[in-house]
Amino acid sequence: MAEPRFTSSGGLSDPSTACAPDEGRRRSLLIGAGAALAGLGLSGRASAQGSTGAWPTKPVRVICNFAAGGLTDSYARQYSEALSRKFGQNFIVDNRPGAGGILGADIAAKSPPDGYTFLVTTSTPVWSARGLYTKLPYNAAKDFAPVTLFPSGALILAANKDLPVKNAAELVEYAKSHPLTLGTYGQGSWPHLVAENWIKVRKIPLTTVHYKGEAPMWIDVVNGQIQAVVGSYLQFAMHYQKGTVKPLAAATGSLRSPKLPDVASMVEQGFTDPLYKLEGYMPMVAPAGTPVEILRKVAEAIHEASGTPKLAALRDTFAIDQWPTDYPTTIQRYDEYGKTWGMLADELGIKLDA
Repeated sequence: MAEPRFTSSGGLSDPSTACAPDEGRRRSLLIGAGAALAGLGLSGRASAQGSTGAWPTKPVRVICNFAAGGLTDSYARQYSEALSRKFGQNFIVDNRPGAGGILGADIAAKSPPDGYTFLVTTSTPVWSARGLYTKLPYNAAKDFAPVTLFPSGALILAANKDLPVKNAAELVEYAKSHPLTLGTYGQGSWPHLVAENWIKVRKIPLTTVHYKGEAPMWIDVVNGQIQAVVGSYLQFAMHYQKGTVKPLAAATGSLRSPKLPDVASMVEQGFTDPLYKLEGYMPMVAPAGTPVEILRKVAEAIHEASGTPKLAALRDTFAIDQWPTDYPTTIQRYDEYGKTWGMLADELGIKLDA
């Protein structure tokens, strides 16, 4: 209901509106009733705004749809700690791995859009899933509201120390005349798209092995069960320090890893397909319909926390030198990347539920 409006010209104190005593009493009663209604209108509006402004008034759930210990979980936990300190309520990480992240994403998508559920995930469940699956329990393009994009840093293309290649270009040439097995840390992952690109676009007869996580993949490349892998810097560094693997390229985007400044990116090595130009991100989203004011508050708090020594140390551990995106950049990039990931999966003909 529209809020009643009153002007000074309608008040009895205005000499130009003098009237008989009975009429004056009636008008006084009407004005008093109107003022009461106006007060109720203002109170209701202030209460509605206060319910958002006072957020959060109870613990907030932060779903991580991957197991504890990895990069996604590390970001979810450390930023949840920062958000808890900022807002005075516990932000509790709820690990819900399964089905390549689809299980946890579905829980988030179906949660009330009230600012008390968030999801920290990888690109697969919210972006590439649009092209990877013919059916999903949620609508990946419509059921989430973006908050921020956590940079995942450059993935590393690496090989067994004894493989006679020094970079990504040489690996591709080697694979044209030698058996090559490339390991990925999961179906639908960015390394999976790379493998399919090499097979279908570059016509390289390689074999792809999908693992459930990185640890076993790196063990197999060290032991020579597979020849090359694409994975995180942190996992790579554990074996690189022992001299059992060697880097061939920074595999995502045009940036080199700050920990490997002499290792050229795949884009620098001539891999110019749109796939290789994508920067790696871990989106933080909320159920669609969550108040924008809350999304902005969380995004701003995340940006503020990113300047603390603890969060700087987290980025350094994973060789990440970029900050999470601010809210306007997130909105623009989220939609752009969603369309690109879905398009690439479609072009490569990968369907995980076919």
